[in-house]
Amino acid sequence: MNPRLFLDVDPRTLHLPPSRSAGADAWKLQRQIARFGASTNGMPFLEVSRGIDGELMINNGVTRATRAAKLAPGTIVRVEVIDNLPIAVGHFKKIGDELP
Repeated sequence: MNPRLFLDVDPRTLHLPPSRSAGADAWKLQRQIARFGASTNGMPFLEVSRGIDGELMINNGVTRATRAAKLAPGTIVRVEVIDNLPIAVGHFKKIGDELP
């Protein structure tokens, strides 16, 4: 079993999975903004996969990453790399591509 790997990253650089290529669900995002604002205190780690190109794709936490990127640009979030994919993910859209 591989040891757990945690990284601190800018959420704007994280790639969206193909199933969420449109970004965060607007209703869910608005609900999180109303509840938590720009705070990342106590936010669960985002779960990501690393592609063979070294880029990171979100598995769990698209809405949380979007909230942090939108309301607190430049904020660093903690991610857990849960697996390595046998494909490149750098061609998928990034969180930052969906924000103004």
